[in-house]
Amino acid sequence: MLEEIKRKIIKYMQAYPQSITSRGLIKKIGIRDTKSFYRALNQLRDEGAVEVNKKHSIRLPEEKKTVKAKIVSLSKGFAFARPSDGGEDMFIHADNLKKAFIGDTVLLKHVKQSPKGPSAYVDEISEKSSRTITGTLSRGRGLCEIVPDDAIRYHIPVEKSSAKNVRDGDKIQAEIFRAPRTSLLSARIVKVYGKSSSAKICADAIIDQNGIRTRFPDEVLTEARKIAAGTVTEEDLKGRLDLRDTSICTIDGADAKDLDDAISVSRTKAGYKLGVHIADVSHYVKEGSAIDAEALERGTSVYFADRVIPMLPKELSNGVCSLNAGEDKLTFSAIIELDKEGEILSYQFKKSVIRSKVRGVYSEVNQLFEKTADADLRKKYAPVTRSLNAAKELADILKARSVSNGTVDLDSTESKFTLNEEGICVNVEPRHTGISEQMIEQLMITANQAAAKLAKANAIPFVYRVHEQPNPERVDNLVQLVGALGLNPRRLKHSDEVTTADFADIMHQAEGTPAQKVISHQLLRTMAKARYDTNPIGHFGLALADYCHFTSPIRRYPDTAIHRILSAMLETKNREELNKRYLTFANAAASSSSTAEVRAMQAERSAEDCYMAEYMTQHIGERYTGIISGVTQRGVFVELPSSVEGFVPVDSFEGARFRFDGIITQVDENTGRKLTIGQELAIQVVAADVASGRIDFIPDTSVGEEP
Repeated sequence: MLEEIKRKIIKYMQAYPQSITSRGLIKKIGIRDTKSFYRALNQLRDEGAVEVNKKHSIRLPEEKKTVKAKIVSLSKGFAFARPSDGGEDMFIHADNLKKAFIGDTVLLKHVKQSPKGPSAYVDEISEKSSRTITGTLSRGRGLCEIVPDDAIRYHIPVEKSSAKNVRDGDKIQAEIFRAPRTSLLSARIVKVYGKSSSAKICADAIIDQNGIRTRFPDEVLTEARKIAAGTVTEEDLKGRLDLRDTSICTIDGADAKDLDDAISVSRTKAGYKLGVHIADVSHYVKEGSAIDAEALERGTSVYFADRVIPMLPKELSNGVCSLNAGEDKLTFSAIIELDKEGEILSYQFKKSVIRSKVRGVYSEVNQLFEKTADADLRKKYAPVTRSLNAAKELADILKARSVSNGTVDLDSTESKFTLNEEGICVNVEPRHTGISEQMIEQLMITANQAAAKLAKANAIPFVYRVHEQPNPERVDNLVQLVGALGLNPRRLKHSDEVTTADFADIMHQAEGTPAQKVISHQLLRTMAKARYDTNPIGHFGLALADYCHFTSPIRRYPDTAIHRILSAMLETKNREELNKRYLTFANAAASSSSTAEVRAMQAERSAEDCYMAEYMTQHIGERYTGIISGVTQRGVFVELPSSVEGFVPVDSFEGARFRFDGIITQVDENTGRKLTIGQELAIQVVAADVASGRIDFIPDTSVGEEP
């Protein structure tokens, strides 16, 4: 009886979902036994199938739609959250924040769209971030505050008892808490780094703020020292391909110590035989060991201007795993046969032992290729000269093949920092890659491609390097920019699914024009972020269906992970066994490594900003001519030839009334003068703040004046 009444109630409410009184519902469904009706209604309410208010008004519960997001910026009256599945950042008023903090993962409800953008309420905090932040102590007018490094857009009062011996301008770490009976934030200092005017000090804080480990646990160091104390034994060599007599060499930067890849190339009747020989890290870093757990947690080595924070202890990275010349080293070799057009004909992966003939250096090999090497240098490389010449020949073919496939050759600028003996940045310049660097890149891409092909063909658990199709909304924005710069976005407009070749077409149009760097930067922003995944969905940027990271297991955990899986595959072809052993592991390695990569990149970029600002503090008042690299409502960004970028506010142009077109140009309504992306602009350096990495320029009014 009750079940029948419950069915009638739900059936009616689903047909007429507006609220209705209990008396009205009794009449609508024709129930005479009111006692049974109310018992059925109470059961439905207790089950959450209906909602009943104090006035006995009944309605179906609202469908709870939430969006998972992360709080990415925090201001005094509002915050912004970034949806986990992509899309525009969402505005959240402070009243609807539910005390969520920067970095918290939240579930958002009441998502609304408006001309100003999407907004939402925080429904709940699903994962709290750390309440520890770094920043700079500011004293003045009786106040003691922390100026946060994070995207917290206001100063937070500091508990004075924790700041007794801390000076104004010191870089600090603080715990954030809410004062009793208030929603206001307060800070308690827990660590003092030193002067925030030092980029080195700021880098220390950046490391802590990003949760990057700098010390290895004792258990890890003990394992590493035990491994390093061993030697290559006859037992280790059993079953390995012996390549010790092959003309193999490493090529790295002059200051590199972790040499994890070596090459050998020879010409064949069909084309070329490429050997890419990688340090056999999985032989030393065993599954379940303390070293392995630590490497998984770190995910990657992190590179700053003044230091490297390695994924593996130096006993391994710079010692037993490093492919030092003249020493027997255990390796995992990719042996790849290619035809004369660079097409892969066959590949095999073998555990091997090598003895590198030469410790190659990029700058020296470039001299060899440029025919500027002296007699001593030619003598040094004599044991591998034939192999190097064949390698360059093959790399040129692979590069041409890559271009014909539509790979985008982005003009991205990396910066090179020079520090003095005190660790102060005294020079910044663009980092240029030479012939040998580009050669090694092509050979490593080929080995990575072959490893992914092998895993896919055998349907084994694996960690692929994937790069998805760009978001259509971002492509639309790119079309606007390309058109505004006077280029033709025809291929982007008329393509149902954008290809890498479409992007390459835009880059080709921009080549040699002032827009080249800007287009390159915008193409990079339009693309999705590369990541690690267990599904082989391909790599958009490289225009490859199969790709992974196999060639750097000393500094990247995904490479270590797939070495372990491929090593097991060499021992057994039993897919069921491999799935049982490595499916969960591959998923964990992909997820953890993607997170670690983002963490490392954020830290590296933040530190670079600090070092650039430190360099520019030595050039306040100086004048330069740069290129406008970005345009916003408030002003323009200008990149100098040194690769340093600073901001010029539009209100610093005397007598001008600039209006932003919303895309790439500021127009002075008084004179018609335009400030647009790719245009040259003379500037003067007026400020540089090391702690925030901010560099401020103003227009150089001396340009055009009579001498």
